[in-house]
Amino acid sequence: MRADACFAERDGELFAEDVPLRVIAERFGTPCYVYSRRALVEAIDAYTQALAGRDALVCYALKANPSLAIVRLLAQRGAGFDIVSGGELARVIAAGGDPARVVFSGVGKTAAEMQQALDAGILCFNVESDSELRRLEGVAAGTGRRAPVSFRVNPDVDARTHPYISTGMVENKFGVPLAEARALFRHAHSSAHLEVLGVGVHIGSQITSVAPFVESLDKVIEFIDALAGEGIALRQLDLGGGLGIRYRDEQPPSPADYVRAMIARVGRRPWKLLFEPGRSLVGNAGILLTRLEYIKRTPQKSFAIVDAAMNDLMRPALYEAWHDIRAVAPRAQSPETYDVVGPVCESADFLGHQRSLSVQEGDLLAVFSAGAYGMSMSSNYNSRPRAPEVLVDGAACVLIRERESLADLYRGERLAG
Repeated sequence: MRADACFAERDGELFAEDVPLRVIAERFGTPCYVYSRRALVEAIDAYTQALAGRDALVCYALKANPSLAIVRLLAQRGAGFDIVSGGELARVIAAGGDPARVVFSGVGKTAAEMQQALDAGILCFNVESDSELRRLEGVAAGTGRRAPVSFRVNPDVDARTHPYISTGMVENKFGVPLAEARALFRHAHSSAHLEVLGVGVHIGSQITSVAPFVESLDKVIEFIDALAGEGIALRQLDLGGGLGIRYRDEQPPSPADYVRAMIARVGRRPWKLLFEPGRSLVGNAGILLTRLEYIKRTPQKSFAIVDAAMNDLMRPALYEAWHDIRAVAPRAQSPETYDVVGPVCESADFLGHQRSLSVQEGDLLAVFSAGAYGMSMSSNYNSRPRAPEVLVDGAACVLIRERESLADLYRGERLAG
């Protein structure tokens, strides 16, 4: 899904589907997250259509954007869910998702979270260490249940992405090294309290080539075949997520091309296939709408100071990530070059450097490709209320998360003494 597919210019101003962004700003204020229902539907359908005829499940990675309305929409389109916390499981259930279609990943599951997931009846745990396996076995024994497990293995494959979002190399904290995984499978296979379903792999995020996926899959298939030789037959292969999107000039494969490449490698093997996309479902389905408060010129550069900040969109400060930034209604004047920055008291508080814009104070800007790891990573730093979220469906728009109030910032706090 291209960033501008559902956020296009008409008659000199940007729209979200059939709603002018100007109207959304007037109604809900700024900063504000705006999502396109059509973009979300097209993204999930691209996966499910590519998997038609296969025993497969698309498990949306909730960490990308856990908003209840988005979770519900994807559940209604047949998605399962990849979670990494008890809070995310609670969100799936609150949104009407089916726990039996949930995979619980993550390296630090607590005993309480394991109990919560067993009680809910999730599809499986993606186990990532020997210690976690022993803890899960003990929790399951205490409930008289068998915990369904899949092992996330670490294939030591370079995903060729930002080091902060690379997860499949031996120096990363994620997964069980292939050299150690066989012993864990043997233990789980012999346990009265564990049910071995399969194996999983996830090598990173914002991957823009099929090659790393194929390399890791080949290693995992070889490993599965070796297990079968020991009489441990697996039923499920979790291929993880990580497919990238276009932020600037990247050319990632489409979901259909990616899925076809994976299916070609798997062939006729009778495994249920799980995919865990996050960014590629929601990233380009959302923008961050913000208003230009001040233009500040110095001898070195000019700043466009907006009302959104690093607490609203962390990715530029955290990864030096690039997001397209456009004027909602460009002025009929020569563009100037600005650093687009927020009001937070950090030099890292920027949304974009060296952007050419035809704007004046008071104008609206749209920060594109903000549907993934935008609101989900936002914070109250500098005691700033978190932004609202709006879902657009054709000519209609609905508020799916209210803007936090100032009272919300300290709700639950107590004065000592």
